[in-house]
Amino acid sequence: MAVVLTNQGFVASEALHYPYQERGLQFGDGIYEVIRVYQGRPYLMTEHLDRLYRSAEAIKLTIPFDKEHLRQQLLALINENRLTEDGLIYLQITRGSAKRLHLFPDCEPNFFAYTDKLARPLEQIKTGIKAITKQDIRWHYCYIKSLNLLPNVLAKQEAFEQGAFDAILHRDQIVTESTAANVFIVKDDVIITHPATERILHGCVRNRLILLAKLNEIPVVEAYYSVSDLLEANEVFLTSSGIEVLPVVEIDGKKIGTGKVGVMTKSLQDLYQRDAGLK
Repeated sequence: MAVVLTNQGFVASEALHYPYQERGLQFGDGIYEVIRVYQGRPYLMTEHLDRLYRSAEAIKLTIPFDKEHLRQQLLALINENRLTEDGLIYLQITRGSAKRLHLFPDCEPNFFAYTDKLARPLEQIKTGIKAITKQDIRWHYCYIKSLNLLPNVLAKQEAFEQGAFDAILHRDQIVTESTAANVFIVKDDVIITHPATERILHGCVRNRLILLAKLNEIPVVEAYYSVSDLLEANEVFLTSSGIEVLPVVEIDGKKIGTGKVGVMTKSLQDLYQRDAGLK
């Protein structure tokens, strides 16, 4: 039986119930985070919690406990569930349970967190994946990690139906990100990724990889680039907590570079794995 962390402390997963009039269910009025766990050790937890509180501030949601308390509770949650292998922590907070009105209600937020097993995608990291491109129809505040993910879900499903792993999104031909990851291209030995504006999620792995590249004197630029630039790149890869540094070897049926995982991508995979304590 899994243990879930809630406002009231640790409870059995079967005991977690909310009224049907719940803001997350009815409005998507809430935020979430996914923290990677390697062999029982959380990776980039501080960065994820910082982003959680930034997202909360952006939607005027007050989290009823401080970051250090939450960090200690999440570490305890790993122990409660005896998660000693690769996995994740999912945490979510909504504005609470109240009568369905658009105005903010006077109620306590609903919070829960749980752990789950999640193996590393080792084969895909080694060989790369296929992707498609799709118009980015999401709202303008993608830097907020909100529960409103229906456009992402629809694009991801379309990619699956076309035999691809993911959809890379663009607004007026300017690449933003994929359905659940940040997108990087490599052109003439320079790494390029979309600037950290309101139009993309400021990924924790994204930010860490940029830092690791700079520390190792690898040229990296945050700049806008087009779908044409994407298709003509020497290398393309995605980053997120779940997929790490994932090569993209084909987009819209077109081979990227040599059609195999590139040298720069392999170097960045190595830097990531060393930073995460995987080597």
